[in-house]
Amino acid sequence: MITDEQLNSYRLSGEMVRVVRDGIEDNDVKGIVVAWDDEHVLIRRRNRKVVKLDRCYIYQPLDEPRKSPEA
Repeated sequence: MITDEQLNSYRLSGEMVRVVRDGIEDNDVKGIVVAWDDEHVLIRRRNRKVVKLDRCYIYQPLDEPRKSPEA
């Protein structure tokens, strides 16, 4: 699970993140961290729609190579 400190650094920097939900790369959510609570994170996508995701997914900067959820 991603920590509050990591989420806050992503939010403050405005850095695009990738949320890896499963083994299929097309299912990744890419956007900017907007807000979070104990269980969920709000990500604003490029089309300005907001997606509510679980904190148990893998959150990483978009410019880093994709991490596999199986690893």
